[in-house]
Amino acid sequence: MTNANLLTDNPELYEARFPDPGRLAGRWAEDCLRRHGAGPRVLDMGCGTGRDAAHLHHVGRTVTGADLSEAMLAHARARYPGPAYVRADLHGFDLGRAAFDAVVCLDSSPLYCHTNDQLDGFLSSCRRAMAPGGLLVAEMRNGAYFLGRTDLLGTPAVNAFTWQGTAYRSTTTLTVDRTAQLLRRTRVWTSDDGAPPVEQRSAWRLLFPQELRHLLTARGFEVLELHDGPGPRTEPPWREGRLPGRTADADRLHVVARLASTP
Repeated sequence: MTNANLLTDNPELYEARFPDPGRLAGRWAEDCLRRHGAGPRVLDMGCGTGRDAAHLHHVGRTVTGADLSEAMLAHARARYPGPAYVRADLHGFDLGRAAFDAVVCLDSSPLYCHTNDQLDGFLSSCRRAMAPGGLLVAEMRNGAYFLGRTDLLGTPAVNAFTWQGTAYRSTTTLTVDRTAQLLRRTRVWTSDDGAPPVEQRSAWRLLFPQELRHLLTARGFEVLELHDGPGPRTEPPWREGRLPGRTADADRLHVVARLASTP
């Protein structure tokens, strides 16, 4: 077992496992920013390989991509030039006061804040980084989905793909830690290149829609949208022209919130 992350440590492998040729997540984020009149300065917090940051840059925004992984940042700088890329921890970061008109945080990145203190650090950092009236756009798993549902739990999910001539196979099992309010993930990697199996463990905080609404409101944000889709990881996925729904019951949660214009 290791606390390292095979995909995070190998960005090209990550992109092979999670291809996004249509830049769906970046297009969805830009749609949210445009519909709500966000200014041009955007922080992509948890930018990963830089694909979404690069898309926002190419549509005319001034983008900073931030991530904790040096490997991801090096890949982003080489593969997706244009945005500025900096190392920062979403649990607490200071990239300048009122330096951004929007903070984008996709693919469940906020859920790596496992404790209330970490959530407080993330939201306080976003508030400090954003100009008055700025937008927070986030997309994540929906804790409410797991109330009474077990279809995603316990049964291993297998995925196989080939990258640079090597066949990879991942077996992923999800369990709910109700005491910690975490969705725990165990993933076992095997490959046909003779490498020994690698077991990795990680977790996401399970946030519920009304809990998230309360957290944001208490920190001076007005929640403009809070729904389960359509979004970049829903089925069917979001496409241009599709407006947000009114429910928050499915397995993804999408939020757009505006920082108050006055403290």
